Amino acid sequence: MAIHTRSEEAAADKRKQRKVLYQLLGRLPDRNRPIAAKLISTEETDELITEKLLMDINGLEPVPAYFTRPKNAQGNVPVILFNHSHFGQYHVGKDEYVKGRKEMQSPPYALALARAGYAGLCLDSWCFGERKGRTELDMFKEMLWKGQVMWGMMVYDNLRALDYLQTRPEVDMKRVGTIGMSMGSTMAWWLAAMDERIKVCVDLCCLTDYQALLEEKGLSLHGIYYYVPDLLNHFTTSQINALISPRPHFGLAGRLDPLTPLKGLEKINRNLKEVYQREGAPDAWQLKIYDVGHLETADMRQDIMAFFKKWL
Repeated sequence: MAIHTRSEEAAADKRKQRKVLYQLLGRLPDRNRPIAAKLISTEETDELITEKLLMDINGLEPVPAYFTRPKNAQGNVPVILFNHSHFGQYHVGKDEYVKGRKEMQSPPYALALARAGYAGLCLDSWCFGERKGRTELDMFKEMLWKGQVMWGMMVYDNLRALDYLQTRPEVDMKRVGTIGMSMGSTMAWWLAAMDERIKVCVDLCCLTDYQALLEEKGLSLHGIYYYVPDLLNHFTTSQINALISPRPHFGLAGRLDPLTPLKGLEKINRNLKEVYQREGAPDAWQLKIYDVGHLETADMRQDIMAFFKKWL
């Protein structure tokens, strides 16, 4: 009879949970279909090389993206999969990564990460940036008819983005992180929960406890993309995030942010502290709450970069 250690049993249980979570994401394209990327243009500054790509990752529509890397990097470098936010500004998309936005600090993350020695990748999500031809609501409705889940389609694209990163010779796939704000925050912790290739997760201003959001009557604060059919019958926010443990995970939130009710943040923090303690990594989970609303402050940016430097 085989003897399984507690850690092996926990790992097997997480694999089962990831399978269930993936199945909730609707009818997705083949997870193993061939992918490709076409280089559209390259721009160079003294610090940064920026490639604009057109990617074939879902077989349904081309996915524009930016891949960036430090100009003078030597050897393989760590990489951050950056997830852009929503803010109802569908024209922005991946440009948030290279150009920034008023709700976030300067410099934009592409440059900030390059200065710290990281490469980066950011896609236009469905309905954003160069994919903004149709409204989010129309896209959601059509996908629903087809058995697709809009959030699932977004997650799928980013999982395939990780597959693409494996083809980049300058990338160290043992040092992959992910970060995002708002919608991008939710994407960061979903991706880290789904895929162990992500070694460090940072989520900014959207670690939302589902039940607390219901209690606060805050469902209208999140876009329609956010809602996954049948999810609450299988997972809490804490249970999804527990799939990241024991990998390093830093959550940042605003005390005055209605998108992340404080009661829910406290619940998630209690639950994840227990999980990380049980799995022998009590220092790898951190939640920090700042006296702000739904935005990134200078202190947040400093703390984020310090977390990546420590763990990645």
